Amino acid sequence: MFRNIPTITRNLLIINILVFLAQVVIGPNSDYQLDLLSKYGGLRFFLDPDFHVYQLVTYMFLHGSFTHLFFNMFALWMFGCVIENVWGPRRFIFYYILCGIGAGLTQEVVQFFTVAGGLTIGASGAIYAILLAFGMIFPNERIFIFPLPVPIKAKWFVCIYAVIEVGSAYMAARTGSDGVAHIAHLGGMLFGFLLIRYWQRHPNDSFNMSSGRQFFDRWSRKSGQQGHQRQQAGPQNTWQANRTATREDDMEFNARKKARQEEIDRILDKIRKSGYDSLTKEEKQRLFEASRER
Repeated sequence: MFRNIPTITRNLLIINILVFLAQVVIGPNSDYQLDLLSKYGGLRFFLDPDFHVYQLVTYMFLHGSFTHLFFNMFALWMFGCVIENVWGPRRFIFYYILCGIGAGLTQEVVQFFTVAGGLTIGASGAIYAILLAFGMIFPNERIFIFPLPVPIKAKWFVCIYAVIEVGSAYMAARTGSDGVAHIAHLGGMLFGFLLIRYWQRHPNDSFNMSSGRQFFDRWSRKSGQQGHQRQQAGPQNTWQANRTATREDDMEFNARKKARQEEIDRILDKIRKSGYDSLTKEEKQRLFEASRER
């Protein structure tokens, strides 16, 4: 079962679990109630003398309890597998880390204006960003949410969580901190929303792992065609032949790339309107193949 989990999601699960075990084994420091990993790796308020920039990354791999870890990792497994299969590993890990950092930055800004300090740990900001991504990519996919007896659409699932976090943040501001970084959760969702919207407007700005392979394929084709042109055209026309072959290759490559992107956009639009289950077997296979190329 563990082997079927996509690479990045699987590695994130392993890292978070191993770090939590290290927290338990090391235990709290005699001068602090926190374990040493949280003391140095948890996100401090930026005016705190113990603040370090690296904490914007390390804090999201630390957790305060087994329950905290379990629910975050369960959500990562449940939704992260789907999102990574759609986006591919490079885009997925970029999204996860950037949204986690964005969640931490949002928490820092709010602490500055509320004159509040404290320590922030947990992957929840990045996890909430993944929930948002699932809701935006598969808005009409029906999922169960406890304790509701019937499934609800993913877009409403995300909206419910966002409203809960806004309400919880408001109540915490009025009555005192409840020990949960609600603002960080909302910050992760905000950064996730902005990043997804950017990608939707710039579909070609992707982390395509096949780009290098495509480059060498194009280079090989150009080399072979240029050699053939040299034999036919002669020395005086070699430069013009090379230029023509290159232009034709570029036009052919761009046309194929545009056609593939239009097909993927059509499939994603279909998902947004009717849900993942509305896809045909061929469309699901094409979407899977596109995710493997990224």
